[in-house]
Amino acid sequence: MNWKTASLLAALGSVVLLLFWLWTPDKPRSELEVRYLAAPGDMLQVGPWRLHVRDSGPRDAPAVVMLHGFGASLHTWEAWAQALSATHRVIRLDLPGSGLSEPDSANDYTDARSLQLVLALMDQLGVSRASIVGHSIGGRIAWTLAARHPERTERLVLVAPDGFASPGFEYGQVAKVPAVLGAMRYVMPKAVLRMNLAPAYADPAFLTDELTTRYHDLMLAPGARDAMFKRLEQTVLTNPVPLLNTITAPTLLVWGAADAMIPVTNAQDYLGAVKGSRLVMLPGAGHLPHEEAAQASLQAVADFLR
Repeated sequence: MNWKTASLLAALGSVVLLLFWLWTPDKPRSELEVRYLAAPGDMLQVGPWRLHVRDSGPRDAPAVVMLHGFGASLHTWEAWAQALSATHRVIRLDLPGSGLSEPDSANDYTDARSLQLVLALMDQLGVSRASIVGHSIGGRIAWTLAARHPERTERLVLVAPDGFASPGFEYGQVAKVPAVLGAMRYVMPKAVLRMNLAPAYADPAFLTDELTTRYHDLMLAPGARDAMFKRLEQTVLTNPVPLLNTITAPTLLVWGAADAMIPVTNAQDYLGAVKGSRLVMLPGAGHLPHEEAAQASLQAVADFLR
């Protein structure tokens, strides 16, 4: 063996070792449920979906349905849900392939499928009408539901909602998912995830190891990463203004002033399109004001829902 061959084999060996070190397998569902499932009854079969749902507060109180954003789970609403449960029936769920909810058996992660799911869950729980709260992608699902099903929507709370075109998400085109992000299906050390989560928070200190661990653990649920990227790959945006113009439910926008993911300037598009909508802007908060500025944002939402 000459020195060139030996050097090549050594280099290949180093690459294999690096990939082996970086490779991040799924975590057993049983292990995740021990840590993040509050009660066995929170796993519900709703039509074709096996969902993680938390239903708290008086059953005869006005209902609130909460929809989380990309890569998140129902835990993102913890502060709001605990407080609002005193006066409302609060229903929050992990979307299919997120948190502890199993991936969609049909591998369908389109907004139309999500609307079908939310309505099916409301029907199963006996909720004919609810206030809908949504963050980011969950916000897009929320305002679409309010536009298409006004008879099911009492009030609408949009937290930094998605829906208008942005770099990589043009109208009428399949979203462009960078190859580097796609590789996270197989390689996602916690340190790498932390770097991807950091821009969502204005205060770096807020992203604690405990919070990062929760996001990391739940993204390692069986099939979760594949579902997460399929949801992106199946997203085809259309100009939202015609649908937003039809919304009749009272609408509150909640936005972090330091949002680096969907800038607060986008709020003007919604204020112009949704009649009577109003904005609460949280200074010093990033893309997740319901986590980072939980009490300040909660006060505005609680007043609005009352």
